[in-house]
Amino acid sequence: MGRQPVQIADPHHHLWDLEKHHYPWLAKPVDHFAGDYSSIRRTYLVKDFLKDALPAGIVKSVHLQAEFDHTQDPAKETEWLQGVHDSPGSKGLPTAVVGYADFSAPDVERVLARHAAFPTMRGIRQILNWSADRPELRFIGRGDLMGDRKWRAGYRLLARFGMSFDMQVWPWQLAEAAALAQEIPEVPMILNHTGLPIRRDRDGIEEWRKGMRALAAVPHVNVKISGLGMFQRSFKADDIKPFVLDTIETFGVGRSMFASNFPVDSLASSYVHLWECYDAITARFPAGERSRLFHDNAVRIYRL
Repeated sequence: MGRQPVQIADPHHHLWDLEKHHYPWLAKPVDHFAGDYSSIRRTYLVKDFLKDALPAGIVKSVHLQAEFDHTQDPAKETEWLQGVHDSPGSKGLPTAVVGYADFSAPDVERVLARHAAFPTMRGIRQILNWSADRPELRFIGRGDLMGDRKWRAGYRLLARFGMSFDMQVWPWQLAEAAALAQEIPEVPMILNHTGLPIRRDRDGIEEWRKGMRALAAVPHVNVKISGLGMFQRSFKADDIKPFVLDTIETFGVGRSMFASNFPVDSLASSYVHLWECYDAITARFPAGERSRLFHDNAVRIYRL
């Protein structure tokens, strides 16, 4: 990979088996902010991921819940992924898993205990993206979950199980996410997808920067630089560089991680090209800082 001298620990990717499992958003197309995603509505197994990722130098990875049908058993995806990790030929990937739970559900403690039974389990993601005026930007049924007392009680249980929380929200929700992190510091938080800077006009970028600063002010919040291919299908280093450098400056090298979001970001880039872009952007960074961004921080934060 060009100048890239370090190994890669990819802290955000997905696998899905459309033949054996049900993923509602992949089973049939939905109105999605990323536009036409028909090319990824196909089975993507660990062998496919290895084919994409091994040429880039991957050694460890974290699988993020992929909106697997969790109405019956939210831990079923984690059980499947543990089997993938244990299987011959997987090279031990994914190294770790972030599963799904609904913190407002009456059985959330039981669900977390079931997740915790699997050695690869590290944390939970419940996607919280909400927009009051754009239905296609709603990933949940209501926009006030982070302030709900019952939901927060479920969220606090993560500390008991030694789990972190992967936070995915829009820029206009980042301040609320920061308040949650500030009020419940015992739960480590990892912000997904560079804070999802979906609005690219001046006001939108300033809104994103303001929210990122609010989250960065909370010391136990880390960030994954990823997902930038969901907003533009021309994935070039110069296109994403301002967001990458802004994020690193705001959170610092010690709390930032590069990630792929594959196969979703295959909508815009090959796996190798994506990491080559990160490589080019950080070409002048000291070797130790690059190692943290590409590998070391992910290993530490997700206990890989």
